[in-house]
Amino acid sequence: MIKNILIIDDDAALARSLQLQLGSHSIEAVTAGTAADGMSALETETPDMILLDINLPDGNGLTVMKNIAAQYPDIPVVMVTARQDMSTTITAMRSGAFDYIRKPFDIDDVLLVIEKLGRQKTGSDANCISAADEAPPREIVGSSPQTVEILKQIGLLSRSRVRILIRGESGTGKELAARALHDATCPNEPFVAINCSAVVPTLLESELFGHEKGSFTGADRRKTGKLEYAGRGTLFFDEIGDMDIDLQAKLLRVLQEQEFERVGGTEQIRFMARVICATHRDLNAMVAEGTFREDLLYRIAVSELVMPPLRERPQDIPLIVQHLLGKLGRDMHKTVKGIDRDALRILEAYSWPGNVRELENVLARAVALSHGTTLTADSFSILSDHTHSSQTEPDEIITLADAEKAQITKTLNSTDWNITQTAKQLQISPTTLRKKITDYSIRRDY
Repeated sequence: MIKNILIIDDDAALARSLQLQLGSHSIEAVTAGTAADGMSALETETPDMILLDINLPDGNGLTVMKNIAAQYPDIPVVMVTARQDMSTTITAMRSGAFDYIRKPFDIDDVLLVIEKLGRQKTGSDANCISAADEAPPREIVGSSPQTVEILKQIGLLSRSRVRILIRGESGTGKELAARALHDATCPNEPFVAINCSAVVPTLLESELFGHEKGSFTGADRRKTGKLEYAGRGTLFFDEIGDMDIDLQAKLLRVLQEQEFERVGGTEQIRFMARVICATHRDLNAMVAEGTFREDLLYRIAVSELVMPPLRERPQDIPLIVQHLLGKLGRDMHKTVKGIDRDALRILEAYSWPGNVRELENVLARAVALSHGTTLTADSFSILSDHTHSSQTEPDEIITLADAEKAQITKTLNSTDWNITQTAKQLQISPTTLRKKITDYSIRRDY
């Protein structure tokens, strides 16, 4: 709860008016008309919040805020100004202001900020779930029966070098599973990942097989391919369903003969790596359509792992959130101690079409925009509104354009804004996709 506030503003009438109105809401306010008086007040007072005017007789409020942050880092500062320029707002928030209020304002504006701050403060005690401490960056996190079963299967499959196909929606952690298999089988050997949807077929062949000097225009030296570089380690084909049909035939030969040649070469090179493939596509349906080779499917799917979508294991969300918050806090150099239970309930209620990748993106955005050390329900207001509307208005009619925009946005988020992969999923060209992104003013949330 916010019980006392320090108001630093040279407008004595405004400060006194706020003092009286806050008093009627059981909030004590102390006023100071200059920066010096405000800093002196902090020597004897410990306010729960500071309202600080930018224009003061003896100094700039932004400078005063930096001094307060240096000496009293736990006291949140709300900037107050009559100026309407963009740069001042940006500078204030970048410098650490909890919020920013423009004059003229009334008591409701202040009470709204107080309520917001109060919710954040209550999230720092027993109602808060703490972020995880240092943890392995490639951890499969969760305690649900589905996750435990995946870990058990990985343990069993790591006893041999059998080829494995990992199936699952985008963002479910297929590469994490592949790395876990590698680490449990041959941790001291190379792990080589190839994203079949991110490289054009002509370049992918050279990436796989390597090439000899002079084998084509621009080949000014010999290049070692991924097949050779993997050695006795693991070769991971991500999104194998996106591999060109002609290249599928060449990969099949490698798996059958256990040898290959560099592009433009004649030397037979022994292939010794374990092959793990992953896909979000229905390869059996692609075989029926003639877009994926049936004989290659038999070769790569000696055994299978199916990664469950996040919506089927909601009990894993708290552990995943703890893990991701610890990672994001370190990566983004933000002090995020945890998330309160109201915010966690919002995350648990959402369906997560983009799975763990989407959850990480949402948390990254919340961390980047966070004011304090605890994420609250306010941090996920957009997600909360989406969840509420999807539950209360299931039959809402929207325009065709809105539906198309929503589908494009959803698919972009699920592929982490991979244009090529998104275009393939939507069955349109990358050029058409980019035009629609521009036409619909779709922006990426970081």
